Amino acid sequence: MAFDETGQAVSIEDKVAICVRAYNLLMTIDFAPEDIIFDLNILTVATGMDEHNEYAKNFIIATKKVKEQCPHVHISGGLSNLSFSFRGLHDLREAFHSVFLYHAIQYGMDMGIVNAGKLPVYDDVDAELRNVLEEVVWNKSDDNDHVNRLIALAEKTKEELEAAKAGGTGVVKKKAVDAWRTLPVDERLKHALIKGIVEFIEADTEEARQNYPRPLHVIEGPLMDGMSIVGDYFGSGKMFLPQVIMSARVMKKAVNYLTPFMEAEKAAANGGVASTEVQYNGTVVLATVKGDVHDIGKNIVGVVLGCNNFKIVDMGVMQSCQNIIDMVKKEKADIVGLSGLITPSLDEMVFNAKEFTRQGIDIPLLIGGATTSKMHTAVKIEANYKNNSAVYVLDASRAVVVVQ
Repeated sequence: MAFDETGQAVSIEDKVAICVRAYNLLMTIDFAPEDIIFDLNILTVATGMDEHNEYAKNFIIATKKVKEQCPHVHISGGLSNLSFSFRGLHDLREAFHSVFLYHAIQYGMDMGIVNAGKLPVYDDVDAELRNVLEEVVWNKSDDNDHVNRLIALAEKTKEELEAAKAGGTGVVKKKAVDAWRTLPVDERLKHALIKGIVEFIEADTEEARQNYPRPLHVIEGPLMDGMSIVGDYFGSGKMFLPQVIMSARVMKKAVNYLTPFMEAEKAAANGGVASTEVQYNGTVVLATVKGDVHDIGKNIVGVVLGCNNFKIVDMGVMQSCQNIIDMVKKEKADIVGLSGLITPSLDEMVFNAKEFTRQGIDIPLLIGGATTSKMHTAVKIEANYKNNSAVYVLDASRAVVVVQ
């Protein structure tokens, strides 16, 4: 796999450099080059985060370059990561995989981990959907327009599926766009968060501020209520990852609007003296544990929490327990979050919990990652963390409510 001491290869240059390095090492022991299979890391695209938009394109181009520089090797990859943003929409994900493979195979991809029996023929994919998927795979727009159009198609597909399940025709009537504007302000704030609508958020936040004794109550009330619903919807497959990111950005705009009012309130309580420091809700240290290089989920947690006015100290991947402890103490962190995807990370997290206890770390410990679970956190980690609680966080959309 294309990762080294510094972590998982994301860019074309890093994918190629790591594979060439491995290839040259194997050639020194006369390893048969035709027996080498490189996995170049198919990563999730269309998450709503701009830095992820190049991931599919990077894999495809790196495939060609690795084949050129490492004669006779094979290229593989796991397809499910690509479309993870749209989990629950099987037809859309299968079409996504088909479009990706159509191009990746032409550039030299030899094999992949995918449900081959569920792959549609490239030409059979709906033309409108295929065109949007082409643009997403090749990242053909700078303004995220292709991602937004894919989200719209995904929502349409979801509605049609739900209508069909309910015994309807599958034809969804267009709802009045502005009907929600007649709702009470708290409901409008929740609606804007769930739908990722930023247009009216400042005006509605101001109206809500007038209704509450303190600006903080707007955050703790309707805004957090909205984020709780976002977490529930994402967990049940009713929302997609890029929509969660859009919701977080709406939340950030609302919090940014309220921040000056909260600072003025603090200054008044402090005899009219305004604080020169940035007022965060709290400090969260995040790290992928030692031996693990997976960080996309952790990064999204950082973005979502950052949008909710938490100071995020993201230590990155492959972090030793002592490094994490030192950073928690240095930053006077309020919460520490451990992430990991591979099975050995479960044992590493248990080791961290024991060391945190021994060295006096006494703040809440968040646990997340694909192989982690509520059961493992309760039985293995919580049991070894004596100074505070160990809390399992199902996914990034839940992080705000848990940390708050």
